[in-house]
This record gives sequence, structure tokens and C-alpha cells, in this order.
Amino acid sequence: MPTDEEVVQVAAEAAEGVILGHYKQSALTDFDVTVTFEEGVLDVDVYVNAPDDAETDADEVADEAARAAGEAVDELFAVEDE
Repeated sequence: MPTDEEVVQVAAEAAEGVILGHYKQSALTDFDVTVTFEEGVLDVDVYVNAPDDAETDADEVADEAARAAGEAVDELFAVEDE
């Protein structure tokens, strides 16, 4: 069983990977990934402030990042169950 800290780290890394896969870090005005895992409940909050001329919508990227975080945690638990 993964620790709460491992769950948070895996989720945050997955979300950040999605964001940085869409934008260069130097091009981002700001981004924030907040992850909590308490009593078996994962909460992921993603904020992306991308340049106005970015090809990809910041809200779509934030949603994709949050989904990726959840999927990464699901995979972590699946590996632990094997």
C-alpha cells in the first residue's frame, strides 16, 4: 500500500508532466499543482496561466493534468495490488 506522501508525489509529478508537455516552463506566466490525499480521497487542483497566444487552452491543459494525476494514482495502487 503506497503511503499518502507517495500518492501525492506521483499525482503532482503526473500533473506537472502534462503541463510541461504542452508549454515550455519559461513560457508560462504561472502554474500551480496542489495535491492532497487524506483518508483515501485524492484531491487535485491545477491552475495554469499560459500566454494569451498559446495554442492550447490553459483550462483544457489543467483538466488534462488533473485527470493524469488521478490516472497515475490509480496505476500506483494497481501496481501495489499485484
